[in-house]
Amino acid sequence: MNIQRIIYLVAGTLVLAGLALGYFVNQWWFLLPAFVGFNLFQTAFTGFCPLEKILIKAGVGQGAKCC
Repeated sequence: MNIQRIIYLVAGTLVLAGLALGYFVNQWWFLLPAFVGFNLFQTAFTGFCPLEKILIKAGVGQGAKCC
């Protein structure tokens, strides 16, 4: 799995988890998907993705190349 797919997986999981927690637990959890959305928005303009830097430093997805 390449880094881009891992980022999509993590972002989608955090958005869905934040929405579920905000609905069932406490509405302050809605800040989590808002943060993820803001992060995706700024990545579109700057090209800097913090999760990508973390994954590269962790060595995740280095061997996987997109087909």
